[in-house]
Amino acid sequence: MAQSVVSGIVTDRQTGRPLSHVSIAAEGSDVHTVSNDDGRFTLKVPQLPRYVRVSHIGYKTRREAVGSAGEPLQIQLQANTVALSEVVIAANDPEAILKAAISRIETNYPEQPELTRCFYRETARRGQRFISVAEAVTEMYKSPYAYGPERDAVAIIKGRRLMSMKARDTLGVKLQGGPVMPLMADVAKNRDYVLCSDNLAYCDLKMLVPATIGDRLQYVIELKPRGAVLYPLLLGKLYIDQKTLAFTRAELALDMRDWRTAASYMLVRKPAGLRFRPKLLEVTVVFHTDEQGITRLAYQRSEMRFTCDWRRRLFASPFTVVSEMVVTDRLARGKGTKRPRGRSSFGLRDKFYDKVEYFEDPDFWADYNIIEPTESLEHAIGRLKKRVRNQSSSLTL
Repeated sequence: MAQSVVSGIVTDRQTGRPLSHVSIAAEGSDVHTVSNDDGRFTLKVPQLPRYVRVSHIGYKTRREAVGSAGEPLQIQLQANTVALSEVVIAANDPEAILKAAISRIETNYPEQPELTRCFYRETARRGQRFISVAEAVTEMYKSPYAYGPERDAVAIIKGRRLMSMKARDTLGVKLQGGPVMPLMADVAKNRDYVLCSDNLAYCDLKMLVPATIGDRLQYVIELKPRGAVLYPLLLGKLYIDQKTLAFTRAELALDMRDWRTAASYMLVRKPAGLRFRPKLLEVTVVFHTDEQGITRLAYQRSEMRFTCDWRRRLFASPFTVVSEMVVTDRLARGKGTKRPRGRSSFGLRDKFYDKVEYFEDPDFWADYNIIEPTESLEHAIGRLKKRVRNQSSSLTL
């Protein structure tokens, strides 16, 4: 099917710096993407839209006209400041607001099952050097928000991978997450992740200065663990729309005070004799609200940092694993929506690399919407491809 392409770059109007993870949607369709770390984006749509809608936390929403020739857009966002008195902020009760938002989840979020198309990317670095890249187009099934995440599912439709052939780069651990991370981190649906009463009982809540997402004012509630607990807690910020009381964003980090407990949370399995030391786990979850007032999961990003070494080695190697998922299209909703099943479906204990193929075809994604790779990632992919080809040639000879 013929596609029209809208591309461009998003920057801060005042400083000129590129803005990452900005939401870009084609008006009149369900097609959506986010900008990469360089501020660049590409949207593939059946018909060229007249406008794209661009929104980001702390900035005014911008409606940008698309030229008929489809030339790249230069979009500048204006910071949106909020000025409220400290008296108003202090008067808000964070616990009452949080309970009210939880009580309105079934009203604010889809009451019917939905099937969406998503793009997922996972990269791993050893130090500053990329050692693996994996990408996939997935289909994500979400049951009504009256239920938990147990009925939800993710299926890989098309994927590819590239991995360093060096033995010292081999990462022999299985971490929590992968393409099912958006199901786990959906704080509105998977309430055990953050919002269950047992977790909140060990957290101090504090109202912070309100923020804006798009043109809507948000309550910002900070969560901090109180004392020592037997299992790791997530701390951070929850953003709640002041009018609808919908959860619109979560910025979370794993409590690392007890690194052994944090390691048990992050790890699914590791080889015997490998020492694993966690340093960081951060998760960002972004929701979008449509014109009918229904709020949906739109974007999720996680970053893990840790060191690994074998007991016989003197120094540990630092690793960073980053994964991100963006909902690019909505495919179906209602009672007839089918849950993905069979070999393409992805479980919590499945290994992503076993589900996808080698990274080579330059036109691999065709008409699928993806998150544009950054310039540094494109260079890394080129170097990894060259190493793999050289290794393969040596083995053949």
